[in-house]
Amino acid sequence: MKLLGISSGFHDAAAALVVDGRVVAAVEEERLSRVKHDPAFPERAIDTCLAIAELSPGDLDVVTFHEKPLGVVQRIVATRLRSGPRGVPALLTTTPTAIADQLSVGHRIHRYFRRRGVRTPAVHYAEHHSSHAAAAFYPSPFTSAAVLTVDGVGEWATASMGDGHGHKLRLDRELRFPDSVGLLYSAFTAYCGFRVNSGEGELMGLAPYGEPRFRDLILEELVDVAPDGSPSLDQRYFAYLHGRRTINRRFEQLLGAPTRRPEEPLTRRHADVAASIQAVTEEVVLAMARTAQRESGSTNLCLAGGVALNCVANGRLLREGPFEQLWIQPAAGDAGNAIGAALHTWHHTLGNRREPDGTDGMAGGFLGPWFDRDEIEAWLAAEGIGHLAVADDEERCARVAERIRDGAVVGWCCGRMEFGPRALGHRSILADPRSPDVQGRVNRLVKERATFRPFAPAVLADRAGEWFDLAGPSPYMLLTAQVRAERRREVGPADDPDDLEAIVAQCRSEIPAVTHVDGSARVQTVDVATNPEFSRLLGAFDRLTGCPVLLNTSFNARDEPIVCTPDDAYRTFRRIGLDLLVLEHCLVERS
Repeated sequence: MKLLGISSGFHDAAAALVVDGRVVAAVEEERLSRVKHDPAFPERAIDTCLAIAELSPGDLDVVTFHEKPLGVVQRIVATRLRSGPRGVPALLTTTPTAIADQLSVGHRIHRYFRRRGVRTPAVHYAEHHSSHAAAAFYPSPFTSAAVLTVDGVGEWATASMGDGHGHKLRLDRELRFPDSVGLLYSAFTAYCGFRVNSGEGELMGLAPYGEPRFRDLILEELVDVAPDGSPSLDQRYFAYLHGRRTINRRFEQLLGAPTRRPEEPLTRRHADVAASIQAVTEEVVLAMARTAQRESGSTNLCLAGGVALNCVANGRLLREGPFEQLWIQPAAGDAGNAIGAALHTWHHTLGNRREPDGTDGMAGGFLGPWFDRDEIEAWLAAEGIGHLAVADDEERCARVAERIRDGAVVGWCCGRMEFGPRALGHRSILADPRSPDVQGRVNRLVKERATFRPFAPAVLADRAGEWFDLAGPSPYMLLTAQVRAERRREVGPADDPDDLEAIVAQCRSEIPAVTHVDGSARVQTVDVATNPEFSRLLGAFDRLTGCPVLLNTSFNARDEPIVCTPDDAYRTFRRIGLDLLVLEHCLVERS
């Protein structure tokens, strides 16, 4: 049986294909349209998923959309009306478009199949947080687990809690709009001058540079947190109920300064604000997790929703929380709901059984398209691009490892494209983590982003314990851990606490390019079974240097999605000035 899951309408549209309960393909629309966080109906992604599985639209049995449009419309209209006169401008301008987009979902699904000359299969609609929960539990390695989903908002729910057993999934508690951990974090994202729905990672990266001196103020004035973790937001400080902004002037007055403009410099004060909301978010997530454990009695937790991408909170949850094991959906945001929607229909609606084998069902996250050696060679020849073809895998990895050791920053495009926001060694930019200059160079010249932002280390799974205080695997780069004490170096206090660049430049460990200011790292453990080629490269670098770690960041230019095709990779390689491009077995030098 062939099921298609679709997520679209707000941000990160995606499609996923599930065949007899197994996820065989999943692709985000942005990778194909080249529009970052593309919310559009994912026609390209659907076509690509079908092509991967060698199916046609007429082969599909069921389509499931990731939320219920009528529920979203109800929330939008009720919110605007409840806002009174302040909600009138939005009611007259943005609301009609938002309603039309929601009510046209069914039409867009039917139009997709009509244009391809086939009948529309059965169409289902899952609730937003049911899709998140299904994406969290069903691909997990657990037979039973507590389930927690936390994000901005779906129809009305902003968080949900329950448990899964076998193929049965139950959500028996939810937090409802306008109270939302995700929207609270996004409000501070906007206040610090970052873009909502994409800049939350920047806020998280900024937090370790500061002290949480606004934590008590936030908990006293902005949000009240119940013992079970439920937050109640004081809406006098927020504007998302009746306008496009998330915060208002009263919010700014409470924090003692206006919202930072994106072009303005970041100061220690912004870092303190970031540290404060990060601390509050971690406390809320921990309290919710304790409630989930108490009510489910499980020692396992499955997590999804946009807040589940906060790897610092996840790391703390694993270390301090009540659960022995934690599994996080790697595409925890709305893109992952395409998988969740399809699996919800297969298991929950249709009642098909589930027998986990101890590994997760995400295939390492490598669920997108790939390009074989003949396709790569033909494309390079057609474009007239000089290259060196190295057929032997060991020799190719040895050559690339040597270039990285000698200071090259490498674009690596090999195997099936990742699904989700993290590049996991198939569409990655790679560099030597031992170099104290690499973080600044890659941030400033290659990624064109703030120099304070940390990079992730990719490490051979069986060597991770030698370098990081990590209790278990972290294949999806969703947990932070401390660099081991014996690998770290003492640094003195900065001369100027507001000079973030000087603080970043301090050498904190043997791998300074991937060691954050607090000694932490967002670790990716690389296992040979699920990621053989990247594992081979790490092994080659280890043999050359004695270091089984590489700096790994997503292969994209600023404000662009991660690359998908050889053409995407080559254009980005040229634009951002990488030293070497690896397209499967072909090596392209910058010169």
